[in-house]
Amino acid sequence: MTRIILCGCCGKMGHFITQLVSERTDCEIVAGVDLNVNAQTASYPAYTSIDQVTEVADVIIDFSHPSLLTPILHYAAEKGGIPAVLCTTGYTAEQTAELTKASETQPIFYSRNMSLGINLILELAKKAAKVLGDQFDIEIVEKHHNQKIDAPSGTALMLADALASVRDGETQYMYDRHAQRKKREKSEIGIHSVRGGTIVGEHEVIFAGNNEVITLSHSAQSKELFAVGAVNAAVFMSGKGPGLYDMSALV
Repeated sequence: MTRIILCGCCGKMGHFITQLVSERTDCEIVAGVDLNVNAQTASYPAYTSIDQVTEVADVIIDFSHPSLLTPILHYAAEKGGIPAVLCTTGYTAEQTAELTKASETQPIFYSRNMSLGINLILELAKKAAKVLGDQFDIEIVEKHHNQKIDAPSGTALMLADALASVRDGETQYMYDRHAQRKKREKSEIGIHSVRGGTIVGEHEVIFAGNNEVITLSHSAQSKELFAVGAVNAAVFMSGKGPGLYDMSALV
C-alpha cells in the first residue's frame, strides 16, 4: 500500500486524485496540503503547510503551485528522501535546475504532462524529427481553457525540448511571429498558444514539408487522465532510489 501526501488537495486536480485513490486498493492518501483547507471535504487530514504534516508517507504528489517546490524538496529530504512526483507546471529555469540538482540525492519524478498519450506523442514526434530531418518545418500549436495563466503550456515546451534534442544544429523557439519581418528559418520551432472556453488541453505537432504535411495530435477530454498518470507515477516511485524520473518510465 503506497501512502501519499497530496499537495494541492483542495484544487480541481486534488479532487480528481482523491476520488481516484479512493477507488484503488494499492494506495491511500494519508495527508493533504492546501492553503484553502476550509474547502477540504475528504476524510484525510489537511494542512496549510507541508512542514506541518506528521503522517508517515511513501511519496508526495504535488499539483499545487510552483512556489511550493522548495518546501516540498526540503520536506522530502528531511524525511529520508521520500520520492516526490512533481506535476505542477510553470516552473522557472532556476526551479527546474533546483529539482534536477535535488534528484542527485533524492528520487524525483517530473513531467510537465502526466498523460500517457501525450508522452507517446512525444516519442513519436522525436522519431518523426529524426526521419524527416531539416526538410520539414516544425510548428507546435497548443489550446487550453480561458483560465490558464501560463503560455505556452508546459507540455508545448516539453514537446519542443524533445524535438530540439534530436535535431542537428541549434534550435530557436519562435513565439511571436508578428514581430518578425523575415522568412522562416530552418532552425525554428514555432510555438503557438490558443486560450478559450473550457478546452482541457489539445496539442498538435505539425511537420510541414514540400507538398505534404504530417500532424501528430492529442486531445485531453478530461483532467481525470492527468490524475491517473500522477497516481500511477506515485505507486511506481514508492521505494525508488535517487534520480530524475519521467513518464518515459511508464510508457
